[in-house]
Amino acid sequence: MRYVNLGCGSRYHARWINIDIVPAGPDVIAHDLRQGIPLPDNSCEAVYHSHVLEHLRRPEALQFLRDCYRVLKPGGILRVAIPDLERICSVYLEKLKAALDSDSAAADYDWMMIELYDQAVREHSGGEMRELLIRQPLPNEAFIYERIGEEGREIIHPVNHATAAPRASPLNSLRFRLESIMDRWVKVMLRLMRGRQAVHAQEIGAFRLAGEVHQWMYDRYSLARLLMAAGFQQPQQQAASESQIDNWSSFNLDTLPDGAIIKPDSLFMEATKPI
Repeated sequence: MRYVNLGCGSRYHARWINIDIVPAGPDVIAHDLRQGIPLPDNSCEAVYHSHVLEHLRRPEALQFLRDCYRVLKPGGILRVAIPDLERICSVYLEKLKAALDSDSAAADYDWMMIELYDQAVREHSGGEMRELLIRQPLPNEAFIYERIGEEGREIIHPVNHATAAPRASPLNSLRFRLESIMDRWVKVMLRLMRGRQAVHAQEIGAFRLAGEVHQWMYDRYSLARLLMAAGFQQPQQQAASESQIDNWSSFNLDTLPDGAIIKPDSLFMEATKPI
C-alpha cells in the first residue's frame, strides 16, 4: 500500500508517507505543501489530511485538493478532517440561549465564541484559545474536552513525546540564521521609513500568512462541493472510526486505541478518484 498523511503534525503512522512543514520525527518528510505534494502522479492509494484545509486560502484549497487528486491512483480514496462549521454554529446557538437564561452557562458560551472566531482573527500564536486553555482551574474543563478532545488535553496537560524531532542540518541552521538577520533588517528599515506602526503591521501580516490561522471554514455541503470541483466523486461523511481505507482504526489517526475521538469537533469526509 501507499498511504499518505499530509500536514501530519505529531500524529502519524510509520507505515504511511508522512509530510509536514516542520517534521515531528524521523518518519516525517519536511516539505511546505503550499509548494505542491512531492509525489508522482497516480502513485497513492489513499491521501489523508486532518485540520489542514481550513488553513489554506480558498483558491489555494482548491489547488491543494487538485494536487491530492493528481497523486491518487484511479479509485484512490481521499479522507479529509476539518473543523465542523455546522456543528460549531449549532452548539454556539445552544450555548447562547443557555447563557441568556442563566449565567451558569457563560463559560461554555465564552468557549464557543473563541472556538468560532479566535483562530480566524488571532494576531499571535495560540491566540485567546491557548490563553484560556492554560488557565487553572478551568470552570468548564469537561465541556472543552467534549469539544476538542485529546488535542485540548495535550494543551492543558503537555506531555513529553518519546520521539524527538530530528536535529536541523547545518544548511538549514545557516538558512534560519540568515532569514533572522534579514527579518531584523526589514524591521529596522520599515521603522525608519514608515514608523513603528508599519513594523507592527508587517509582524501581523507575516503571522497571518504563516499557516496557523483559519482562512476559511466548511460544513458538509460546502466541503462536498469543493471536493467535486477538484474532480472527486461520491463525497460521503464518515464517522471518526469508519473509513473506506482498509484497517483505518488501527492507524490511530482520528481515534485512540480505546476508540476515543482525537478531535471530536471534526467533520470527516471521504471521496474517491474516478476509475
